[in-house]
Amino acid sequence: MNKSKYVQYGCGWSAPNGWQNFDASPTLRFERLPFIGRLHTKNKSRFPNNIEWGDIIKGLPLPQNSCKGVYCSHILEHLSLNDFRIALRNTIKILEPGGIFRLVLPDLELSVRNYIENPSNDASLEFMNETSLGHETRARGFKGLLKVWLGNNLHLWMWDYKSIKLELEHAGFIEVRRATIGDSYDSYFGTVEELGRWENCLGVECRKLG
Repeated sequence: MNKSKYVQYGCGWSAPNGWQNFDASPTLRFERLPFIGRLHTKNKSRFPNNIEWGDIIKGLPLPQNSCKGVYCSHILEHLSLNDFRIALRNTIKILEPGGIFRLVLPDLELSVRNYIENPSNDASLEFMNETSLGHETRARGFKGLLKVWLGNNLHLWMWDYKSIKLELEHAGFIEVRRATIGDSYDSYFGTVEELGRWENCLGVECRKLG
């Protein structure tokens, strides 16, 4: 295992060894409850044992300046604008000076370009579905509201490179650049990145001032 601390948040079921993996899913929190958590059978499989419950908005249970690398994949688009900015502040806090933050998420610019160039009469429907900005049905009743609360599938704010670069710089990150899978200055990120999460998406790498 690499001796330096590498942290991933919003990991879902992707929890490679050598990384400290966090997720804020209510399902994970329930599964970790003594005794009663063993009864949960909502998903086909349970969260791996090396995943810890942690919410980047509330702040991860890590010391400041303690991480050499932080990674998140398809998480930030699920946050409101205000929560997104809080997440960036909490991310830079836990990074050590010179530490690297890599992220990947849907590319709004690409989605808009595809929409404009799409000759189909259903172009707008395809755009709303692709970006998860549209919802074909509305949750109603207690069961529906509970499903929305337990899930986290809604896209609350979409990003292109220009806008997210500005936000990262405002949060204090430097050397912000577009990234592709496997091109990090720190090769250890190759142990957490998955090709299917990067294809036709927006990847970014930046670092904390050293």
